[in-house]
Amino acid sequence: MNKRKKATLLLQDGREFSGWSFGYDGPSEGEIVFSTAMVGYPESLTDPSYSGQILCVSYPLVGNYGIPDEAPDAQGLCTRFESEKIHVRGLVIADYSEKYSHWDASKSLEQWLQEQYVPGICGIDTRALVQLLRDEGAQLGAIVPAGSPAPAAFPDPNLENQVAIVSCREVIRYGSGPKRVVLVDCGVKHQIIRCLLKRGIEVVRVPWDYDFNTLEWDGLFVSNGPGNPALCDITVEHLRKALAGDKPVFGICMGNQLLSRAAGGTTFKLKYGHRSHNQPVRLCGTDRCFITSQNHGFAVDTATLGPEWEPMFVNMNDGTNEGIRHKTKPFFSAQFHPEASSGPVDTEFLFDEFISKL
Repeated sequence: MNKRKKATLLLQDGREFSGWSFGYDGPSEGEIVFSTAMVGYPESLTDPSYSGQILCVSYPLVGNYGIPDEAPDAQGLCTRFESEKIHVRGLVIADYSEKYSHWDASKSLEQWLQEQYVPGICGIDTRALVQLLRDEGAQLGAIVPAGSPAPAAFPDPNLENQVAIVSCREVIRYGSGPKRVVLVDCGVKHQIIRCLLKRGIEVVRVPWDYDFNTLEWDGLFVSNGPGNPALCDITVEHLRKALAGDKPVFGICMGNQLLSRAAGGTTFKLKYGHRSHNQPVRLCGTDRCFITSQNHGFAVDTATLGPEWEPMFVNMNDGTNEGIRHKTKPFFSAQFHPEASSGPVDTEFLFDEFISKL
């Protein structure tokens, strides 16, 4: 650690955390958020839902199992990552493991960050930072290595359409089968596509603003994604047309928020978001609870939904919405991640429920 260059984590309110630079030697700006997950940093860093954000991992040991091989599978999907590149703007950790050990590792976390021009800062008191963010809410900030200029301003990534940044640019087809699902890519995790494909269907992945109503499909899936759902009105308008029919619709994370907005509801920004592997949710109308993996900074106001809709899941920690469903049509969504990767897979049965309705 003594050989490392010093670095500073600057917060918009003027507070500073001192540490050491690792990864790419350069400054980075974004919204500082935290995750309490104990494992899964390769999956988290490649999750498009982190676009525009500087991620603080609260678990004190990061980098110990390195980074796995990046070879894609036969469908061109990343086998061990959630997309083709790192999406976080920076990484904040307490203790970086200089030496890694894992049978599947091909490089160190630091080497990977350097290759993808993503700065990191270690030696931070992440407990104090997480407590600050929990008490005062997510903040804009910057990682500034010694010798780099401090930012003149802190641009807010939530004012920019992050979904448009991470979505695919053209139609992509995967697999084959008797049923076809159109997947609206708002920043989809590859594990979602894998979960659909292993159930024996064809998946047609389309950009976030593509009018999928012009295609033939048996079911519609709306993916996870980053940022403010209020900036995706084009997708919402396309969804409203689809909801006039009767074909099954399933949404995850951003998909829950966009489906809710298409149903007449509104969304709001959470104080510090849900980013962890241990968020408890309850299936509404029952005593069944599940442990879920989550990554979102916005939530649905269920009081604004139309009379034909109802909440499907509720968060047991703060009472916020975790999914909605139509009372008579095959439309439903989850705010959490049934596909996990990383995290618990207790709710993967929701994919089976969706496929059974096709």
